[in-house]
Amino acid sequence: MSVTKTIIGMRNKILTGIAIFGIILGLGSAYFMKLRPKSEPPAFKPASNPYRSGIYANGIIESAQQSGANVNMYPEVSGTVMKILVSEGQQVRRGEPLLVLDDTVQRSTAESAKAGVAVAKATLAGVQAQYDKLKASWQLDQRSVSRDALDTAENAIRSSKANLELARKQFDAASALLGKYTLTAHENGTILAINTSPGSYISSQGGYNSYTSGYVPVIVMGNPDNNLQVRCYVDEILIQRLPEPKRLSASMSIRGTTISIPLKFVRFQPNVTPKIELSSQRTERVDVRVLPLIFSFNKPENVTLYPGQLVDIYIGEQAAKNK
Repeated sequence: MSVTKTIIGMRNKILTGIAIFGIILGLGSAYFMKLRPKSEPPAFKPASNPYRSGIYANGIIESAQQSGANVNMYPEVSGTVMKILVSEGQQVRRGEPLLVLDDTVQRSTAESAKAGVAVAKATLAGVQAQYDKLKASWQLDQRSVSRDALDTAENAIRSSKANLELARKQFDAASALLGKYTLTAHENGTILAINTSPGSYISSQGGYNSYTSGYVPVIVMGNPDNNLQVRCYVDEILIQRLPEPKRLSASMSIRGTTISIPLKFVRFQPNVTPKIELSSQRTERVDVRVLPLIFSFNKPENVTLYPGQLVDIYIGEQAAKNK
């Protein structure tokens, strides 16, 4: 009996110890679960609204243009890129060649058309000589040549002249098309992006971009002075809250910094469109529509900005001037 009581007593002590340990573990877990780690300070101060009732909008920096946005260039013909004659950031003049496509087939076509012109000229010279002989003989003795033979020779001249004119037109068309295998600048500007490389195949739709799974412009050009503007997109439900253009004020915050740059209103783009411009995703589906606004700004000397950079825009109303 004494052994049994000893065993029971030891078991009770063990169970009691386990229970006490469980209670302590539960209380400790509850205490540590209530503790919250100290949050890290933000890497930079988020942009704040400088206006009393300002409107926020996403913005994108782009090369300043009198109308539209950047100049997107596409070739008029398809082919393999043989040479790229410019580099990104380079300033180019109107008419300067930018890119050369493989024109082997078209050059062969132009050479064949040129040879066709030479053959047509030789044929015309031959029938003209034959006609001159017949006419000279007929003038000496009308009985020596029949009128039908003379008319046939004259018709042959007309036919040869028509063939020569057609051959010349074919040669001119082939030569003009041959010139399209060199992509040239239509205006003075700065090369912002080259979206192809030698050996790549491009078409009038542009070059295929494996990252966006779509076609992009072969070359993107900006203005020659490297002036920048910012285009922002205002949600359609906020359009009615926009101040009048003459009272409109705005500021731009550079992401990742505390830099804020005042903006000057330039124009509206009066066309409300789906909000897909900033992502460039052709398959994106959104229900939000936005109104584009364009602003100009003076770039500070110590700030680096590039076209395509996203910024935060706050739009407000200028304070009324005391009369």
